[in-house]
Amino acid sequence: MAKSKNVRQIITLESTAGTGYRYSTKKNKRNHPNRVEFKKYDPVARKHVIFKETK
Repeated sequence: MAKSKNVRQIITLESTAGTGYRYSTKKNKRNHPNRVEFKKYDPVARKHVIFKETK
């Protein structure tokens, strides 16, 4: 059975608030080859902050 090339890659998003909270999600590495940033909720800081992709 042949292997298929997986386009989606599992990434980790870490909070920029310094709380150490992380989300894990998937991204399409063809459409977004650079590191991504999302504004998401940080339950430790109890507010929305920017989460940056880490490796």
